[in-house]
Amino acid sequence: MPVFVSFAKRCFPLAAIGGAAVAALAQLASAPDLGWMDEYSAASWVLAVLGVGSFALVGGLKQAGAPIQGAPERLLLGWSGALVLAAVSPVTELALAAEAAAFVSLLVAAVLMVPRLAADETWRAVARPVEWLALAAGFGLLALTYVALPGEQVLIGLVERLLLGAEVALVAVLAGWLVRLTRPLSVS
Repeated sequence: MPVFVSFAKRCFPLAAIGGAAVAALAQLASAPDLGWMDEYSAASWVLAVLGVGSFALVGGLKQAGAPIQGAPERLLLGWSGALVLAAVSPVTELALAAEAAAFVSLLVAAVLMVPRLAADETWRAVARPVEWLALAAGFGLLALTYVALPGEQVLIGLVERLLLGAEVALVAVLAGWLVRLTRPLSVS
């Protein structure tokens, strides 16, 4: 059993960083003139990979003793579940609601985590990047709300990509630090 636990501790961070990397690469490779929902069938697998990677991130954060207990943990799980739900749902109001819930969940989780990360010696180094990425995601969510409602969806694809990029970067920062903690650099 200890071999499995050791294996799981090493796999969780790698799965999380892999999910973030796949989402980032898919964003870079997608057509710039299409909105996120317009290319939904091609991108749903990306949401699924990011969602599963985010579930792994939560598991890895818990195992590493990250200060995410309570609401941040539940919101991170909500982000992960909403991404998977959006990936398996056809393009409907349910998929749109799941994506909106995902965006909001990760943003609120990050805002709640910042003071906890800053107070924890092991996680202090990522508190400031998480704070800045949460701020970027907050502005992205405000911009998306404006563009989707009174802005008549002008440049909505760009705004969606920027918001998703900030949130994927947030996952990548946490996953990257988790990888660093579970695989310390050896100085020879």
